[in-house]
Amino acid sequence: MSDENLTKIHLELPRNEEVGGEAFWAEDLGSDLYRMRNTPFHAYGLNFYDIVYAKAESEELKPSILSVHEYCGHKTLRVVFMDKASVTERAERLSKLNEFRASHENADGVLFAIDVEPDGDYGAVCDALYAWEKEGILSYETCEARDGCGFEAK
Repeated sequence: MSDENLTKIHLELPRNEEVGGEAFWAEDLGSDLYRMRNTPFHAYGLNFYDIVYAKAESEELKPSILSVHEYCGHKTLRVVFMDKASVTERAERLSKLNEFRASHENADGVLFAIDVEPDGDYGAVCDALYAWEKEGILSYETCEARDGCGFEAK
């Protein structure tokens, strides 16, 4: 991946009292289209590699996402750890999901976003997360669209 064509884009999340908005790295495809290049931590209905339509209100501002142009087939899950493990131990645990073609991004050592590739085993990832949830290690959620928190899934 070449970093020279990456830019930051933004999504307002007016109903999310915790953050209010989220910024993403994206590949500028031209014509106000951008390919998402990281996994959302707070936005629903967006996934890694989706192509979005975004415009900036002025040259000083990041482009704001207005709609999803094309869904790419990736799926997103959000994980919040509740155990006393270190950040390294948490990342090692989530790395076990790589065999199902899933990867993770760390927000703050407690909150992680998981990306499942289109040909990954989403069910197996959910099964593993469910088992860890039953053990009290973490809590997880799927990231389908929610009212006011992103975009409606097609």
